[in-house]
Amino acid sequence: MSATTQQLDEQYSSADMIAADELDEDQIYHLLQNERRRNVLRYLYDEDGQVSMREIAEQVAAWENDSTVQAITSDERQRVYIPLYQSHLPKLDEEGIIEYDQSRGTVQKTPMVAELYEYLEPTAVPEVDDVENDDENARWGHYYLGASGIGATLLAGATLGLGPFTALPQGSVGLAILGMFWTLTLGQRLA
Repeated sequence: MSATTQQLDEQYSSADMIAADELDEDQIYHLLQNERRRNVLRYLYDEDGQVSMREIAEQVAAWENDSTVQAITSDERQRVYIPLYQSHLPKLDEEGIIEYDQSRGTVQKTPMVAELYEYLEPTAVPEVDDVENDDENARWGHYYLGASGIGATLLAGATLGLGPFTALPQGSVGLAILGMFWTLTLGQRLA
């Protein structure tokens, strides 16, 4: 092989590698148009290192059959395994999304998989921060519910002239309720 031919080969392989590192939107949508491929990506989201193709097929079959991995039948697993083996995993491998060793039956995600996660529906891949925010929001929701209950009790008692509430002027009850919600809102913002 001449030096010029070798330089051209290196130039084209470098250009191919650069192009392979980026997918355009059409390629991304094409890859994600199939539910099984989306499910493979969902499965791989929390996985590090190599996973067996069998594990992926079992989980995808369970999702497709609204079941658990333990409850799926051999036929249900097989209906997913064959298309993954013959079509979907080779396609993801060809695009550089995963590294698929068909002879060993192993799959490993590549850094490019993160590019596709952005296009999955938001509920498919929850962010860790979102889970923590849900807990925090639930806690503050309890505080607001409690403040609403106290405010309703104060307002009803003062309006109906019940027991100890008659000593409070109605204007001060409104200010107390407003003050509770202002304090809660400020506390939530600062938390």
